[in-house]
Amino acid sequence: MPSRINLMFTYGLLVFIWASTPLAIVWSVADLHPMWALVLRFFIALPLAVLVLLFFKIKFPRDKIALLSYLAGSLSLIGSQIFTYAATPYLSSGLIALMFGLAPIMAGLIGRFGFKQKLGNLQWVGMGTSIIGLALICFSGSQKHVQPIGILFMLISVFAYALSIFLVKKINADVQPMAQATGSILVSTLCALVLLPWIWQYAPTHLPAAKSLFALIYTVLMASLIAMFCYFKLVQNLKATTLSLTTVMTPLIAILIGAYLNHEQLSAQVFVGASIILLGLLLYFFEELKQYRRLKI
Repeated sequence: MPSRINLMFTYGLLVFIWASTPLAIVWSVADLHPMWALVLRFFIALPLAVLVLLFFKIKFPRDKIALLSYLAGSLSLIGSQIFTYAATPYLSSGLIALMFGLAPIMAGLIGRFGFKQKLGNLQWVGMGTSIIGLALICFSGSQKHVQPIGILFMLISVFAYALSIFLVKKINADVQPMAQATGSILVSTLCALVLLPWIWQYAPTHLPAAKSLFALIYTVLMASLIAMFCYFKLVQNLKATTLSLTTVMTPLIAILIGAYLNHEQLSAQVFVGASIILLGLLLYFFEELKQYRRLKI
């Protein structure tokens, strides 16, 4: 089992990548159709992931349990990301990250109704508080970067991501994190192939602008390879709810990054709604945060 310091570093790196990835996604679709940006991301990531496996001589299991684990892991990739990319015309990068901040609550609901896990009273209060914040954002008026259809896409995306965590842990395959990431990228790439006939008419006809190209490469290397390695490593060593805490830390950082680098202007009501969502998340994790020093990872 990795050391506590090793897991803390992995945790911090994952938070940084996920805080910056929403803006990279938004930039990558600036000069590409969203679905093509997603498809190209997996087409480029797969051979790189295979090369990493070969270089480090990492075993790639192909038994039934491992294949099920790869399928479950792909829910957090193509299963989740297809809706994230679909949401990019409707939401700012900061709000996309904020919506992923709801992953712990989604994970809690899945655990309660799908896996019979108990939730405390304060957790239910936190959920209700976050829903109020989300409603404020939904009814904040028609803005370029805040549209209800985008919020709906992101709720589906977050559900797929949270469900993936539970399924991977339930399957509990004896697979190294990089092999798990590669297998999940492989399944996602096969699913991306199915998309091609539907998006062929939007195929890029020229090399994307430098910013879009850089953002695409960033999503491949950081979000699809390094982040997935960190993610599956943590999935194997942390509780699902503890892992979901990563998404509590990213929204404010992502909103600041989007405002500074992408000049994203959001109304006061949206910021109030975002603050209420974060308050709800803090209430949801209050007991866990209070016991943090005694937490055994």
